[in-house]
Amino acid sequence: MIGPQELAFLGRGLMWTLALTAIGFTGGIVFGFLVALARVSPLKWLRWIAAGWIAVFQGTPLLMQLFVVYFGLPLLGFSPPAWGAVAVALTAHASAFLGEIWRGAIQAVPGGQTEAAHALGLGYRARMRDVILPQALRLSLPATIGFLVQLLKGTSLAAIVGFIELTRAGQIVSNQTFKPLLVFGLIGLIYFLLCWPLSRLGRRMELRLAAATAR
Repeated sequence: MIGPQELAFLGRGLMWTLALTAIGFTGGIVFGFLVALARVSPLKWLRWIAAGWIAVFQGTPLLMQLFVVYFGLPLLGFSPPAWGAVAVALTAHASAFLGEIWRGAIQAVPGGQTEAAHALGLGYRARMRDVILPQALRLSLPATIGFLVQLLKGTSLAAIVGFIELTRAGQIVSNQTFKPLLVFGLIGLIYFLLCWPLSRLGRRMELRLAAATAR
C-alpha cells in the first residue's frame, strides 16, 4: 500500500514539478518577449538570430536540450545543481515557442492599426507599447496557455537527468511498493487535474476570441 510517507514524497515531487513549470514559464515569458520583438525587428540581422534560436529549440527534442545543458554547462566552467540546469533548459525551450507564438500574434494585428499609429506620429517603441502589443497579448492568450500545459507535462523529462520531480518520485515509490499501476495511475490523475482546467481555460478563451472577431 501507499502510506503517508510515500504520499508525502510524491507531494514533494509535485512541488518541484510546479516550481520547474513556474520558473521555465516565467523565464520563457521574459526571453520569449525579447525573441518575439527580435523576430519583428526592422533589423534583418536581429531577425535572423531570433529565427535561428527558434529553429534550434523547436527543431530538437526537449530531452536532448536537457542533456546538452546538464552535461554542457560543466564543460564551460559552470556547475549548477540539477534543478538549475533543468530550469535553464526549460526557459530556453519556452522562450523559443512563446517567442514564435507572440511573433504570430504581433503580425496578426491588422496593418491598419500600425498605419494609424504611424499617422499619429508615434515612434516604433510607442507603436509597439501602446498599440500593437496590447492587442497581440489578447490574441496570443489561448496559444500561450496551451503551451503552458505542454511545459507542465514536459517537466517529467527532468527525471532523465536524475532530478526528483513528480514522475521520478513516482518511479522511486513504485520500486519501493511494487505497485506501479497504482502509483502511476495516481500520478496520471495528478497531471490530469493540473492540465485539464488549463486546457479548458485556453479553449474558452479561444472561443471567446473567435466570437469577438466574428462580430
